[in-house]
Order: sequence, then structure tokens, then C-alpha cells
Amino acid sequence: MRSSLLQELFARGAHYGYSRRRRHPSVNPYLYGFKNRTAIIDLEKSLAALERAENFLKILGQADRLALFVGAKPEARQAVAAAGTRLGLPYVATRWIGGTLTNFSEIKKRLARLNELKEQLASGKLEMYTKQERARFGKELERLERAFSTITGLAALPAVLVVIDSETERTAVAEARSLGIPVIGLTGTDCNIRLVDYPIVVNDASVRTIEWIVGRLVESYEVGRIAVPSVEAKTEIVNG
Repeated sequence: MRSSLLQELFARGAHYGYSRRRRHPSVNPYLYGFKNRTAIIDLEKSLAALERAENFLKILGQADRLALFVGAKPEARQAVAAAGTRLGLPYVATRWIGGTLTNFSEIKKRLARLNELKEQLASGKLEMYTKQERARFGKELERLERAFSTITGLAALPAVLVVIDSETERTAVAEARSLGIPVIGLTGTDCNIRLVDYPIVVNDASVRTIEWIVGRLVESYEVGRIAVPSVEAKTEIVNG
């Protein structure tokens, strides 16, 4: 079983890192070596890290805690959107809005305003306003939807952030760390994995690698959801 998972990662090019010049020193323990100046990732260690992250997500799913998937880079958007849609959870597949976590009280106000405008539009209440006012409300709605439409269900801070490329999503990672929110991160060899609680060092520029790993993380969360809640699960989250 384990060998087949390693073969799957290898087939998807998960072992390719960036050039030696771009390598961050923190990933050294996860490297097998270099080939033609390109970092080669030790997939045995990557798989072990993935399994650790999967176990944590199972516990969160079992306790019905919120996971927020984040990935704005082109290679990650589809996988992140698919994860959020499948789980019925908020997700961020566009540019991270600064303060989404650290200024959450303000974000909640914007989400409430977005929901208010959508309800008024659906009920026809906006028709009572002038054409100019409706145009203004329309622009406001469009702006809010563009920024927040995928996190309207974010009623509270998440229990974990799952980020694709912790360097690209460094603002989100920094906000989570400042609030003590654990971070699961698909990290390339250019990332500082010391900033991530559950780093999974792989080729984070490979769509096939991202899709496969995110799919496994989603499945782990789902498995936890259908399990009977346990005291042990809640205790591990609190102590974690």
C-alpha cells in the first residue's frame, strides 16, 4: 500500500523541487539530493508528513471543526475550489484579503453586508430605489462578491488553515500563526517550513500533485465527519 502511494507521488512529479539557489535551508531534511542543480525531494518523508496531516484533519472532522482551504496560485485554484465545494466549507481561491483572520470582526460585517444585499436583490427590495442607487448597490455587491463570496459561511475563525504554497500564502500563514491557528501547508523547496505546523514538502507547482494531495486531505476530513465524535478527538485538539 505504502509503495503504491509513493509510486503515485512519483508519477505525478511530486519529487521535483526548485533550483539549488532557491532552496530554503529549512527543507534540507526533506531532500534526497540534487540532480542538475534541481532539488529532489525525499518522498518517503513527504508521505509521512501527509499522513500526519491526514490524521489531524480526521480529528478535526470528527469534532466538526472548520477547515479553511487557501490557494490563489493558478495551479491551486481548481483544487481548492473543489475541496471547499465538496466539503461545503468556506475557501479562498483568489487573493487573500489582509485581515481575514486578524481583523475578523470587520470581515464579519462585510459578509453580513454581502448577504444583506443578496437577499434584497433576490426579494426585489432593491427595486424601490432609484436607478442610480441600484447601480451603486450593484457595484457594491459585485465588489463584495469578488472578495468574499467563497467565505460567506465563515461564521467563526477556522480550526485549521490548509494552504497551497506557504510562501505565496505567507500573509494568511502569518495571520494564522498570530492567532494560534494550526497550518497544514503544501510547501515547495523554496518555503520556510518552520512557519507551518504540518508541512508537506512536495512539488507545489504541479497541478497533478496538488490535486492528489488535496484530494487525500479532503477524504481524511470526510472520514472524520462520519465517525462518532469522541472525547479523545476533542482532547487532542485542545492539547494540540
